[in-house]
Amino acid sequence: MLDDLLTEASHPDSRDLDSLSTAELLAVMNAAEAQVAAAVAVEIPQIARAVDAIAAALERGGRLFYIGAGTSGRLGVLDASECPPTFNVPPDLVQGIIAGGDPALKRSSEAAEDRPEAGASDLLAAGFRGGDVLVGIAASGRTPYVLGAVAKARELGAVTCGISCTPHSELSRAVDYPMEPKPGPEILTGSTRLRAGTAAKMVLNMISTAVMIRLGHVYGNLMVNVQPTNEKLAARARHIIREATGVSPERAAELLNAGGNSVKTAIVMEKKQVERPEAERLLARASGRIREALI
Repeated sequence: MLDDLLTEASHPDSRDLDSLSTAELLAVMNAAEAQVAAAVAVEIPQIARAVDAIAAALERGGRLFYIGAGTSGRLGVLDASECPPTFNVPPDLVQGIIAGGDPALKRSSEAAEDRPEAGASDLLAAGFRGGDVLVGIAASGRTPYVLGAVAKARELGAVTCGISCTPHSELSRAVDYPMEPKPGPEILTGSTRLRAGTAAKMVLNMISTAVMIRLGHVYGNLMVNVQPTNEKLAARARHIIREATGVSPERAAELLNAGGNSVKTAIVMEKKQVERPEAERLLARASGRIREALI
């Protein structure tokens, strides 16, 4: 029953929301949002298990797929779309699927979420296979579209994960790695684009960033896979080289050029005092992990 869901309950501090001043209602919203991080923190052990499983699957050649409807679907597509520019990974390594397809990113297509067979067929249409990982996203944990996709992924023998904001949800029971941040009732009753959406976004940030760190796309806290395809990104690349090596701005520019515009290669060249071919060999041997290449 919808009435039994935590995400559909009424928030006690917002019962008179429409009678508050603008500043007062914004303060209520802000106070409620501030509680989301604590709800996510409780789930860190479960998120960590999912991250390790996802990283292991990607190491074996698998890919990561997010699937959801409405806000959940849009959040998954957003996180997937930000992985290539942030970590220079292939655009098909992390993919987002939303009920209703790409048009649903701009215009609501809520009816599409009621068909489990659509979730399964959309997953297969995206080329999903048994070595991949599926992360289903549904605030209520009961969205038919998502559950249908999860069932198909399990049938294929794939790793399955779930993000929901309701305790002991149907989605959690259906996946290998459930994650249940529970921020509680929404300020606007039932509008899960608010606290539940924030919680899901935080978990997605954790998953994609931590997985990419595990795969070696980060050195320290530096985004070393940045591609200098415009002046802003070239400046960022030079800055990262300076941060990692302590060289001057001029030397950082020289290293970036000598390293074929590869930040990783430039850093290894400087730290190991080697030329580009040797730096590339060391990185290849270390599967692109700078820290291992420097040993």
